[in-house]
Amino acid sequence: VLQNLSQTPVLRELLKEAKMPGTTVKIESPELSMEPQLIKLDQPGPLTLAMHQFVTEMQETKKGVVTPKELFAQVCKKAIRFKGYQQQDSHELLRYLLDGMRAEE
Repeated sequence: VLQNLSQTPVLRELLKEAKMPGTTVKIESPELSMEPQLIKLDQPGPLTLAMHQFVTEMQETKKGVVTPKELFAQVCKKAIRFKGYQQQDSHELLRYLLDGMRAEE
């Protein structure tokens, strides 16, 4: 799930913009026939910042292995069910991660 998210261009761009509070972001999708969306971003929360850090490391690292410790810690704060490193469904992680970042808007 995290590897796929790190390869999502729109998400990467939004996370870059999200680091700067008060920024207005224009979201356009040539593939989708919808009007461009203007979104004013507030101060990013800890989950959003951890996601930005992870995506940046995935894109820029040359060492080969990236460990999402901080991102996982932030997800566990929002969704206690992930504590303890037990087996979880990837779609549940995706849902909690995206819902958690949206709640921080």
